[in-house]
Amino acid sequence: MCVPATAPSFASAASGFARRPPQETGFLNRSLVFRGVVYHFQVYVPESYIRSDHHRWPIILFLHGRGERGSEGMWQTQVGLPEAVRDHPERWPFLIVMPQCPQGHYWTDPDMMGMALSALDQESEEFHADPNRTYLTGLSLGGYGAWELASRNPRRFAAIAIAAGGIFWSYAPERWRQSATLPAQYAAAIGHTPVWLFHGSQDHIVSPRESELMYSAFKAAGGDIRLWVYLGLHHNCWTRAYDEPDLPRWLLDHRLGQRHAEFAERLLIPLHPSAIPLSSAQLEALAGDYSNARGRLAVTLIRQGDQLYQ
Repeated sequence: MCVPATAPSFASAASGFARRPPQETGFLNRSLVFRGVVYHFQVYVPESYIRSDHHRWPIILFLHGRGERGSEGMWQTQVGLPEAVRDHPERWPFLIVMPQCPQGHYWTDPDMMGMALSALDQESEEFHADPNRTYLTGLSLGGYGAWELASRNPRRFAAIAIAAGGIFWSYAPERWRQSATLPAQYAAAIGHTPVWLFHGSQDHIVSPRESELMYSAFKAAGGDIRLWVYLGLHHNCWTRAYDEPDLPRWLLDHRLGQRHAEFAERLLIPLHPSAIPLSSAQLEALAGDYSNARGRLAVTLIRQGDQLYQ
């Protein structure tokens, strides 16, 4: 059979139906040039992200701690919020920007703050982030940076979460001389932006007093502040903090421009949950054999008095 010269070939016809490859998701490599220096960093894109639907996504700027400093653009994804996202991605429907602070620098350096905001701006534009749902979080050294960024950009972030941070930098001990006035200055600058602080009661790196002073200052100023102190935890309280199911929900409850009533909450969180006494009937119901998905015996619980044994 003769095919007319004007008829499109099968290959060209099929190409008309070709779709653009789906948007990459997960932890993606990114870079930017800020003041002549190239910085490598990461951005997390949820699996459900679709570029073409023009949906405005909430976005988080995450600042890592001292131990994750470097220039390879990867190490900051191993601790804190990125770790929590890997464990429970369903809890975190956010774009997350993770810049990296180079060795020898601090997040409170003006250039580092500028670089972090530039990374946030770049990824907000690329992935259509919602400017009214832009959030800030940091741990340890990144907590220092988060306080500083928030105070200098009070109308940028809808809510702030800080773990094991403060405003009295370990590399600037003279700031403690202003302990009677400095917290109030930060509270006045940040205003009613909701802030959630986490700290370990046994933190010997960044004293819990740092968060206590900030809590008191915000409470006195009529701000929106909550402080959770984890009893018995040391400096790395961020693992527990970012694993709190309420944290991502709390962030999403806030939008830029909302009016926030005065709120102050300080809780002492036990290291282990309190034991719940069970009745004899409940203990009896729990005792017995338990099988796995293949029907094989996995564990046996035996009741002895008011206790269960495996």
